[in-house]
Amino acid sequence: MAIEFKDPLFSLIKSLSKSEKRQFKLFAGRLEGNATSNFMSLFNLLEKANSYSDELILSKTDIKKQQISNSKAHLYKQVLRSLRLNPIHRDVMVQIREQFDFATILYNKGLYKQSLKILDKAKLLAIKNGEINAAYEIVEFEKTIESQYITRSIINRADVLTEQAKSLSLSNVRISKLSNLSLQLYSLMLKEGYAKVDGDSKQLKNYFEKRMPSYRIAELGFKEKMFLYQAYLWLSIINQDFVNSYKYAQKWVDLFNEMPQMKKQNPVFYLKALNYLLESLYMLKNKTKFEEVLKLLENDINTSHIALNNNTETLIFLYYNQNKLNYLFLEGKFTEGLPYINSLNKELIAYKSKIDEHHIMVFYYKIACLYFGAGQNEKCIHYLYMIIQNKQLKLREDLLCFSRVLNLVAHYEAGIDLNIDKLIVSTYKFLIQMNDLKEVQKRMIGFLKNLSYINPRGLRKEFVKLHKEFKNYENDQYERRSFLYLDIISWLESKINNVSVESIIQKKARELLK
Repeated sequence: MAIEFKDPLFSLIKSLSKSEKRQFKLFAGRLEGNATSNFMSLFNLLEKANSYSDELILSKTDIKKQQISNSKAHLYKQVLRSLRLNPIHRDVMVQIREQFDFATILYNKGLYKQSLKILDKAKLLAIKNGEINAAYEIVEFEKTIESQYITRSIINRADVLTEQAKSLSLSNVRISKLSNLSLQLYSLMLKEGYAKVDGDSKQLKNYFEKRMPSYRIAELGFKEKMFLYQAYLWLSIINQDFVNSYKYAQKWVDLFNEMPQMKKQNPVFYLKALNYLLESLYMLKNKTKFEEVLKLLENDINTSHIALNNNTETLIFLYYNQNKLNYLFLEGKFTEGLPYINSLNKELIAYKSKIDEHHIMVFYYKIACLYFGAGQNEKCIHYLYMIIQNKQLKLREDLLCFSRVLNLVAHYEAGIDLNIDKLIVSTYKFLIQMNDLKEVQKRMIGFLKNLSYINPRGLRKEFVKLHKEFKNYENDQYERRSFLYLDIISWLESKINNVSVESIIQKKARELLK
């Protein structure tokens, strides 16, 4: 998630918290002479520097040019060793690996029974926390010790280890296949986008079924179930099947609620599960359930149910704020949400070096939508311009498409129509090039193009006509996403009834609660 500086060492040092820096200095100072060594001079320099360069090192330290590479490599290893000792980084996998290392040392010293005792504890810890691959490695090591006939263990020990190895191996294969399928589906969505016609859905179903391993749900462990639900979730998302995406996102979250300790062990997967659940509920416009899940996320953050580190803090910022904006959209509280934008922009600046360009542009699009809903069309255009002019945004074609359509509508609403014909032509060309021109978009562009030829007295009639057409597409599997990115139907209703978009959406939100 985080965007790293070009130099790995500089990036690592800049990621350290104050307490981690203090711990490193104590760690490095444990041996006499380290305080004045090259690697400490290098650390002290890079800790304060704003950018990295070899010239800076040569001018500010006693390190010679031929020593730079070795000094950097040594410092990098020392920082990692210091971090490994920090309690905040000592998660279950670190503990398991440490126990495995201890067992290896004891084995090499000929202390076989002590080694096996440690391995048995590490294995139980691995199985309890769903770390099946680590458990399998431990069993294989146990088999290595036992196969030397040096411990004279209980008679059925070989059978027990053989059965454990077989069971863990099958679980590992399933985990690998399910995680591969989930990743392949995600990659497919980035390359091909969402299913656009029934033929796409059929091809996707065949692709999915060929790669889905056979399983019995009762036999699956935590990670197997997690990747299974994740795979079905991606299938549903690509098919734009919001009901099933909600179903499998909820199963994913429920899995963590059944085993709360996994929230700290796998915080990234838990945060992603909550985010996809919230996205599905937003697509279904289920405001009541959305509010409930958003409060669950807030509670987990405030009560430290989620392990906090640089990675999870960034994800929390992304997921919480994106869904807070979605909640404002569901309620139609655009004007009320404007003060929140000021604080969000400050946080965006603080997190800009940690999140990728795509996620920043998603924020800009949502902010633009908030301003559009509040009737502040020129500010809406400002944020859309930053998306449209962004040359690095290649993966999210849908974001680029809807940004241009909203840009057209905002220009019309703001009365900035001097060059609107050119804007319509450029938008139409862009959408054709992106191969993502849906019927809703075609009709919207055609409507805006003909606006200048419509008699003002007949304008309301044209709005009603277009609204009637769009209502036919509102529940279409492949067209309805257009209305979720940009609520054109509510905009048309605001023009027909001569009221604000905000009041229309607020009225709909109240009706959903009845």
